[in-house]
Amino acid sequence: MFELNNVEYESKEAFYDNILLFAKGLMHEERDIIANLANISALLYHTMEEINWVGFYRYNNKELVLGPFQGKPACIRIQVGKGVCGTAAYTGETQVVPNVHEFSGHIPCDGDTNSEIVVPMVHQGQLMGVLDIDSPVLARFDEVDRMYLNELVALIMDQCAWEDM
Repeated sequence: MFELNNVEYESKEAFYDNILLFAKGLMHEERDIIANLANISALLYHTMEEINWVGFYRYNNKELVLGPFQGKPACIRIQVGKGVCGTAAYTGETQVVPNVHEFSGHIPCDGDTNSEIVVPMVHQGQLMGVLDIDSPVLARFDEVDRMYLNELVALIMDQCAWEDM
């Protein structure tokens, strides 16, 4: 059994260093994409503060399709180039959005969401999906989140058997 204890961290960096260690442990010797994405979404949902949704969208047939997540039911399909997730998929760049209501083309899956970060997942130059994290707090995400979540996604990309997708 895997237990997460409520721990106070001295910094956001220390928090993420611990998350990366947990993620490595959860994915150790496991290559299955769905299993790993499910565990990582649960890990983030139960450890990150001030978030209301975390999950993955898989790139499938020219659109993003809902994958493992934690939170309220979500939009099932998102067109590449549309919304924050679609923009991250289209540009290949992490999107840090302080206020989703000011983001042109935002797709409001959860009315409680006010800020969002979306990290593209790329394997051998090919889009495989995105990691999406929402918060009810304005400007919840910053450059530290971007840096460490990019590192987490890189770890996921190295660990999973994307060739089976």
